[in-house]
Amino acid sequence: MIETCQYKTYDEEATRKIASRVAAALQPGDVIALEGDLGAGKTTFSQGVAKGLGIVDPIDSPTFTLIKEYDQGRLPFVHMDVYRLDEGGEELGWEEYFYGESVTLVEWADRIKDWLPERFIHIQIERIEQDGRLITVTTPKEWADRICGGVGEA
Repeated sequence: MIETCQYKTYDEEATRKIASRVAAALQPGDVIALEGDLGAGKTTFSQGVAKGLGIVDPIDSPTFTLIKEYDQGRLPFVHMDVYRLDEGGEELGWEEYFYGESVTLVEWADRIKDWLPERFIHIQIERIEQDGRLITVTTPKEWADRICGGVGEA
């Protein structure tokens, strides 16, 4: 069973605020599968998650390096961008990231859906009217209160 919650934002700071509130509920080993079109706000959301975990380093898209790791926050944070992943992705050792103590966020997660863990937090960001964003968070039902409960509106 899954549970879904939705939020609308109309600027980058509001998107970061929603992401930061989600981050406050994250636990070791949580995996976020983040999806959305180019320019939808995935990296902005990732910045909010990092901030919510207490990471002070600048967060940008790891498009050309695939994976960036940060360990100075409340929990270790792994930020992946698999947009440019070519064949051979199975050799990257996903288990090391998906079944460890870090929070792992994967931008363009649909490109590695076969390697994602069975249970994860799925976040879809869509553009809506007037430069807005619709953020849809889908979690296993038993995680819904933890992940969606404290978010509220931006």
